[in-house]
Amino acid sequence: MTAAPGYAPRRTLPLRVEIVRQFKRRRTIVMFGLLLALPWILVIAFQFGPQGTDRDQSLRISDLATESGLNFAAFALSVSASFLLVVAVALFCGDTVASEANWSSLRYLLAAPVPRDRLLRQKLIVALGYSAAAVICLPVMALLAGTLAFGWNDIQIPGTGETIPAFDVLPRFGIVIAYALVSQLVVAALAFLVSTMTDSPLGAVGGAVGLWIVCTILQAVEALGVLREFLPTFWNNAWLDALAPELEWSGMIKGASVSITYAAILLAVAFRRFRRKDVVS
Repeated sequence: MTAAPGYAPRRTLPLRVEIVRQFKRRRTIVMFGLLLALPWILVIAFQFGPQGTDRDQSLRISDLATESGLNFAAFALSVSASFLLVVAVALFCGDTVASEANWSSLRYLLAAPVPRDRLLRQKLIVALGYSAAAVICLPVMALLAGTLAFGWNDIQIPGTGETIPAFDVLPRFGIVIAYALVSQLVVAALAFLVSTMTDSPLGAVGGAVGLWIVCTILQAVEALGVLREFLPTFWNNAWLDALAPELEWSGMIKGASVSITYAAILLAVAFRRFRRKDVVS
């Protein structure tokens, strides 16, 4: 069978079209609004909340949040990485294909015709782009809000209270954000897989978040021993090693390896399954 004159698969569903379509979605605007507003809400909470004066030697990250902008950014990331960022990534990656099926527009996209692998690839690239923007914007906004509220001071290390010059830590903060991005790959891949299996966007997002919560619960079960290290949530806070007096890579390397491995497997399953999916019924 010969292709129609002028038809070129590589020109179907351009990235710019998908980027604009996803940007105009209400959930995109609401989620980014929430992520950008959260640091300022936390600043207000610290400004008007009661200030504790008794601190023990084992300082928590929340105890040091008001010491500097960098301390505040680290605190904001720590309280959001385990749930809010998970929901944001699951929303952008889980809603993308399932919503098309829910609107009955998926079959028309494929009838355009857009090759199935290309459709998934374009949607995945845009979803990962918005997910990365979500993960990056929160700590960056937190750094800005914290610096304006608490000053550009040297960072104090949780646990020991040791001080590291702010400009020495700033490059490490880039490592922290990069690791947060990598650790969310599992959520993105899981949500994207579920999105290819259902026509319910809420089911895709909720399924990914639910499985992440289950992993979080399982990692607290000490009876599992070393098996917990194979759970993607086990290394979720390994980025704290980047803020230690001596930069420690081992935890982040293990966490990144687990995350990338799971993500690669889940995405491979998503593409394989979607190639055979009946999108007509």
